[in-house]
Amino acid sequence: METPDNENFRDSIGTITEEGKRAWVFPKKPSGKFYKYRKWVSYFLLAFLLLSPFIKINGNQFLMFNVLERRFNIFGFPFWPQDFHLFVISMLIGVVFITLFTVAFGRIFCGWICPQTIFMEMVFRRIEYWIEGDRNKQRKLARQKWDAEKIRKKGLKLFIFLIISFVIANVFLAYLIGSDKLIQYIIDGPFSHISTLISLLIFTGVFYFVFAWFREQVCIIACPYGRLQGVLLDTKSIVVAYDHKRGEGESGRKKFRKNEDRAALGHGDCIDCLQCVHVCPTGIDIRNGTQLECVNCTACIDECDHIMENINLPKGLIRYASEENIENKAPFKLTARMKGYIAVLSIMVGLLIGMLFLRNDIEARVLRLPGQLYEHKENNIISNVFTYKLVNKTTETIEDVSLKLMSHKGELKLVSTGDEFVVPSQGLAEGTLFIEINNSALSGDRNKIKIGVYQGDELIETTTANFLGPRSYK
Repeated sequence: METPDNENFRDSIGTITEEGKRAWVFPKKPSGKFYKYRKWVSYFLLAFLLLSPFIKINGNQFLMFNVLERRFNIFGFPFWPQDFHLFVISMLIGVVFITLFTVAFGRIFCGWICPQTIFMEMVFRRIEYWIEGDRNKQRKLARQKWDAEKIRKKGLKLFIFLIISFVIANVFLAYLIGSDKLIQYIIDGPFSHISTLISLLIFTGVFYFVFAWFREQVCIIACPYGRLQGVLLDTKSIVVAYDHKRGEGESGRKKFRKNEDRAALGHGDCIDCLQCVHVCPTGIDIRNGTQLECVNCTACIDECDHIMENINLPKGLIRYASEENIENKAPFKLTARMKGYIAVLSIMVGLLIGMLFLRNDIEARVLRLPGQLYEHKENNIISNVFTYKLVNKTTETIEDVSLKLMSHKGELKLVSTGDEFVVPSQGLAEGTLFIEINNSALSGDRNKIKIGVYQGDELIETTTANFLGPRSYK
């Protein structure tokens, strides 16, 4: 393989000059089969992202991550602090799934699914192409002095960027505090909730900074997932790859000339047109091999296929392929590592599904009142005082709720309420209760008792507590 022009390509970042300054990327507007597919995927994901906080299932927001109040909704299922283990398992499943996907298909998540890439390439860059034109016009405008045309184009672009950043910040806030609360804040007026307004402006500033200036540097410098690919990828991983055997031939790449027998001269199919470099949103040369900056966006595949079609050569000089496929024509196979990840993922998904089916609509917790021991009453009755807390995870009020002692023969008395009470929707009911048990039914000074939570005559949840009694001496 011919030595790359930049011998230090594996030790440097394509968007930084030798002097350490920012090398601004002006990618050519992509087009082609994969770009068309990416647009449809991106439009679907954009609609999903923008609408999810405002869609409700059984009264629950489809997606919500209210960290302050520790309330989470995932696909319409509400998760409370008591369900934190389910939330953790869900996040671990996501991590293992992305890891498996990366091992098998490289950094395809970044190019097709990552919100940063979707917003940057399918929203902000398309606006940029519309206002400033394609690659050459953008480069010309950047070198142009600050005249009326440049001020008008740059000003309009940055103003639209700011508006879109503000919209994204509002949607982001809807995920955090809930869409109902966000809409109410908008109705009340921005100055009625100054702290929320300040947070909104900070989010707007962050998004504006990322998409107007930081751009591809997020993927190259800030994103930890990009660093992981160096650990996760191997020679069997499917990535956007340049077929150097076909492209370089024996005598290396060469500019295209009509009626020239390239095969006889030993030259490969790469005509060194640099279109794959010009269309890359991170400014790399894919011919130098898999690199940190590559997000597997497939723009170079479409561009190269278009060039190959124009010069009557087979497509696929740049394609989805593994290193083993290019070197040895080896087909894709599941490796032992992939099978291990699949096994772990299957177990975790099964565990999560089982836990979701076992999850109750109401969570009960009964704890002995701190600092209190027990009270010895008439007829050898031992009394303990407890606090109870019932959390309703549904959007419906649960009525006719009562607590009953199940493990021992005794009496359970609620303080300040009747035998039955109500647990409000997505709320809690709490209070104090006394449990009285005959000492003869106790074994030792610490007894585990079982308490049932009933809705009418139906048992809907059980919980346990420690009941203290006199220490027995034999």
